[in-house]
Amino acid sequence: METNDAAHALSTLGHPGRLAVFRLLMRFAPRGVRPTEIAEALDLKANTLSHHLSDLAAAGLVRAERQGRNLFYAVAMDRTEALVGYLALDLGRGRPQLLSPLHSADQPAENTSDRVFTVLFLCTGNSARSLMAEAILRDLGQGRFRALSAGTTPRAEPHPMTLTLLRRNDHDVTGLRAKPVSEFRQQGAPALDFVFTVCDSAASEDCPPWPGQPISAHWGLPDPARAEGTEAERALAFARTYAALHRRITAFTALPLATLDRLALQDGIDRLSLLT
Repeated sequence: METNDAAHALSTLGHPGRLAVFRLLMRFAPRGVRPTEIAEALDLKANTLSHHLSDLAAAGLVRAERQGRNLFYAVAMDRTEALVGYLALDLGRGRPQLLSPLHSADQPAENTSDRVFTVLFLCTGNSARSLMAEAILRDLGQGRFRALSAGTTPRAEPHPMTLTLLRRNDHDVTGLRAKPVSEFRQQGAPALDFVFTVCDSAASEDCPPWPGQPISAHWGLPDPARAEGTEAERALAFARTYAALHRRITAFTALPLATLDRLALQDGIDRLSLLT
């Protein structure tokens, strides 16, 4: 990246509002987000958000894509990668203190043939989607994965339709409970290898980085607990969510973790978010 381009990008991100928009979009990357959802998550007025997105686009940091009648904004990953590279290599002169986190992303994974990976699924209430994902991975993982789930604002207990659906699909629901994400940030909590957000609200929240730099991705799905209609229609919403999670987790457990470096693994996991 040229110095003038880097200066433009950095000055654009130097505004707290634009930086907040960019950070939110990065949590959804590589997927895009509707402006209305960005404004709601950050409590921004529409005209203020429009100015922020225009400035970020002018700096090449975000791209807009129209899908049908909807406009989505997403991080321009190539431009962002170039900016990070400029900071570390040009501005930082390649000092090892700055490069060590970048080098770790390029190195092949350690021997993982006997390793158990710890996976945390996050949503807001931890009463439906994340609990489904925990139960599915616990069974499909066949001992290779430790499945956990939590909520940023957990409900008092799992949604009854969640438990009914899991039992009907032969999952053991013993011990499944709604719990706060703080349980996994306190001292003695298990080290995490993967963190997946399964609802847009959880992905929108500005949480501190996880220790150990676990690989993260956003697998957002509609909340079946908000489905309206007859009991059969609501049950169908739960079944569709379960089916989408089952497809993604089946593909996740089939990834060759022992042979993929961190970058390839991140790309593979991001692609799974497109499975519906």
